[in-house]
Amino acid sequence: MTVFIIAIVVIGYLLIATESLTDVNKAAVAMFAGAVGWVLYICYGTDYVMQVHADEYATFLDGAEATSVTVKEFIAQHIFLKYVGRAAEVVLFLLSTMTIVEILSNNGCFDFLTQLLKTRRSRKMLWTLSLMTFLLSANLDNLTTTVMMLTIMHKMIPARRQRMILGSAIVIAANCGGALTVIGDTTGLVLWNKGAVTATNFSMSLLVPCLCAWLIPTWWLGRMLPERIDTEWHAMPYRGDDTNLNVWQRFLMLVVGIGGLWFIPTFHDITKLSPFLGAGCVLAVLWIVNEAFNHKLMRSEQMAQRRMPVILRYGSLQLMLFVMGILLAVGAVEETGALSAASAWLKTHADNVWLMGLCAGAMSLVVDSFATAVSWFSFFDAEEWVPQTVSDYGPAFAQNGIFWKIIAYCTAVGGTILPVGSASGLALVKMERLHVGWYFAHVGWKVLLSGLVGLAVFWLMFS
Repeated sequence: MTVFIIAIVVIGYLLIATESLTDVNKAAVAMFAGAVGWVLYICYGTDYVMQVHADEYATFLDGAEATSVTVKEFIAQHIFLKYVGRAAEVVLFLLSTMTIVEILSNNGCFDFLTQLLKTRRSRKMLWTLSLMTFLLSANLDNLTTTVMMLTIMHKMIPARRQRMILGSAIVIAANCGGALTVIGDTTGLVLWNKGAVTATNFSMSLLVPCLCAWLIPTWWLGRMLPERIDTEWHAMPYRGDDTNLNVWQRFLMLVVGIGGLWFIPTFHDITKLSPFLGAGCVLAVLWIVNEAFNHKLMRSEQMAQRRMPVILRYGSLQLMLFVMGILLAVGAVEETGALSAASAWLKTHADNVWLMGLCAGAMSLVVDSFATAVSWFSFFDAEEWVPQTVSDYGPAFAQNGIFWKIIAYCTAVGGTILPVGSASGLALVKMERLHVGWYFAHVGWKVLLSGLVGLAVFWLMFS
């Protein structure tokens, strides 16, 4: 049965990797793999429970007779819910942060970004777009940031080739900026939730490598653009029908939203509660401010239909389901004991975290970077992380160990070498009808070389 469970997950990964060819949505594949994996696991639940959780099961029975029903109840209550909780922490965090972005966007808090881009100088346009994307993705979800910036760019640039170049720069900045913080990408969020890293240590360790992986290819892309580019400027959208906020009110809401997200790591350090609760508090405060500022429109029921792009709303839902499915699927494999055996083999035959990082980066070229990272993290997972202690696998796998940061960096860069390796890249492919071959020929190899430079800097810093 372990072979069947692993086969289901591997086939799921293959379908995720070939989504652009099969047109089978990767969120649906992930949810199916997660559900079927646990159904197959519970079919042979007695064998797995007696092999891995015998003592816990004996305590659960408390002298009662062991039956197939009690085994299923034990799995459902004491094993399965643990993985549901881990996945729910990430999904609820994403739900809160994406709702924060929607509130800010619908109140015009990001309208000033368009004003900063009023230039016909191609390199200024490129660096302004890239810098804003990098900074926003470090604080917001990188998929949300990518779609928002691609939408802004698409409205301003009529030439498709120039949009492809600028869009590629946005994807690079979003993935590198998201990898820099624990709240900018789901990979870092998973590590932070389970205590494998702390927010400040993670960001400081990845700062220079991420800057290398972002700045070098962006400079390279600037050489592909003409000196001046054609732009189309549209008037600021009329918002009298869905908001009556003036400039200072919009700025205050932006401070509450973004500033609140900055406070989440501090909230977690003080309370030790899950980060999603901090994100929920920020959302609640912003929601109250939104209703206070828009109270007249709220009472007159004049709020208009939301202006968020459909791709963002639908893409956000897909991302949350994808994260849930992947974490459940990997959890089913982990409970079979297969990952423990794999980690022992890796420690014996490939005991080099840098080699593991390169393998993870290569895998994330075609398999989604989040799915790749979670798979590698699960090889050396632990129930609880105690600060400043060494795990059973060695110091590289302890809290704030180098292994977690290498995998996070390599999968982020690897997922940018080809557009199918990340949700941000897929958003660019769908929005600009971009071909994978063109992307690698003009962008991907530049990202690869720059990523290797960043990895070399990483090695000099920590070797």
